[in-house]
Amino acid sequence: MLVAGGAAYAAGRAARADQSGYDDQAYDDQGYQEEPPPAPPPPAPTSGDTEADELKHLADLHDSGALTDDEFTAAKAKVLGT
Repeated sequence: MLVAGGAAYAAGRAARADQSGYDDQAYDDQGYQEEPPPAPPPPAPTSGDTEADELKHLADLHDSGALTDDEFTAAKAKVLGT
């Protein structure tokens, strides 16, 4: 009686595996599935300029006379977020 129960259990288990969509063929010889897709590339840098670089550029413009004192002060405040 125990043998018949074991055979029925194995048959039911095999039938459930067929219905669940389990695919033995998805594995290669070593038992691994296909490689996952590659990771997305990292986000592109937004500007590359730091606050210090921006301030240095503004100071250079101010020193050359391209910016007035008021324009330099306003631009500096904008860079610093104040």
